[in-house]
Amino acid sequence: MSVDFDRSRVTLVDHPLVQHKLTIMRDENTGSKQFRELVKELALFEGYEATRDFPLEDAPVTTPICETTGKRIAGRKVAIVPILRAGLGMVDGLLELIPAARVGHVGMYRDEVTHEPHEYYAKLPSDADQRICLVVDPMLATGGSATAAIDYLRAQGVKDIRLLVLVAAPEGIATVLGHDPDVRLYTCSIDEKLNDAAYIVPGLGDAGDRIFGTL
Repeated sequence: MSVDFDRSRVTLVDHPLVQHKLTIMRDENTGSKQFRELVKELALFEGYEATRDFPLEDAPVTTPICETTGKRIAGRKVAIVPILRAGLGMVDGLLELIPAARVGHVGMYRDEVTHEPHEYYAKLPSDADQRICLVVDPMLATGGSATAAIDYLRAQGVKDIRLLVLVAAPEGIATVLGHDPDVRLYTCSIDEKLNDAAYIVPGLGDAGDRIFGTL
């Protein structure tokens, strides 16, 4: 059964290199070291797309040859907010792209019976409400953890929230977009479905376990 969602708020980052790297990540024989490296690399790819609409302003600059006018980002502040623990794997890739970004953390765990999210930790930059928040988590399955994190950020006054995931189930996308009318989603793949245990099919397995070697 197909799941409907607002595709205008979803950016599919399907560059050939992204697809190639994602295939390696899916392989059950890929070890934690390589898996971590690939998560970091794909986060960087997604960061390019998530910041594509940042406004620019003129910036005078003197090159070794002459004076000219270049461009620079116009007053946009960014916070990277990983959903713990798997989201930590995406932070370094985004910090390579945006070194001045602040990093907050939202800790969620999923009840293995009910699949409902529970918050156990949250810490944001003091000016998070003035920043674009890039919420990162490799997997978007049911959408429970993502919507809980988004609700927390909204309660802190954050206006611009962009959710970056590597693999998403249609059910999770529909849940997130239906829950919040303004959030935007970036993903490297829209997978087939969720199975009865609320895991993404074909998915990556448990991204947190694969990143940190706790299989």
